[in-house]
Amino acid sequence: MNILVVDDEKEIADLIELYLKNENYHVFKYYNAQEALACIERENVDLAVLDIMMPDIDGFTILQKIRERFNFPVIMLTAKEEEIDKINGFSLGADDYITKPFRPLEMVARVKAQIRRFTLYNQGSKQNEDIIDFAGLMINKNTRQVFLNERPLSLTPTEFAILWYLSANRGKVISSEQLFQEIWGEKYFNSNNTVMVHIRHLREKMKDSVDNPKFIKTVWGVGYTIEK
Repeated sequence: MNILVVDDEKEIADLIELYLKNENYHVFKYYNAQEALACIERENVDLAVLDIMMPDIDGFTILQKIRERFNFPVIMLTAKEEEIDKINGFSLGADDYITKPFRPLEMVARVKAQIRRFTLYNQGSKQNEDIIDFAGLMINKNTRQVFLNERPLSLTPTEFAILWYLSANRGKVISSEQLFQEIWGEKYFNSNNTVMVHIRHLREKMKDSVDNPKFIKTVWGVGYTIEK
């Protein structure tokens, strides 16, 4: 697995590289955005760890450029703790968010979780189990293609995982806690609005009404559902 690490703080980038290499990952490490963007064009990257505060191009801009062409998981790394930064990152297509200072082993665990989830939702099994097709929405688990009324949707790995899980459980109400634990593999906290942000972004991409959605419906106080 190839991991891209971008952080202008040399000590942090070197520390991340050390721990990831100890887990047998191949690391592309850069201290500036320009070299990192060039790497993405020529190398096969499986996951990126991006620092937000960069001297030349900020991490949000790098993330935007990645999402124009690629769907591999992206973990944002920053010293900021403001909730708006997390919301911005998730809205632009980030899959996870780690605030400095962090424990290196936690960072490694999050990298593994994102790769495991990305791999899981890319694995092929029986063809009839890999395609969900209803109400003009077609989701192919094998190719990760999503079409709505024959129009392709560009989803991040996390957005795809959420849409697939809700669609595969049509007719059931899935709680925010259950959805978070299924997609992120971590314990859910009541103050965590990560699921809400991703659901909102999914609705925007699907041009689905918030007040009267056709697909992802909010069951207030419980969770989300896609009706059969």
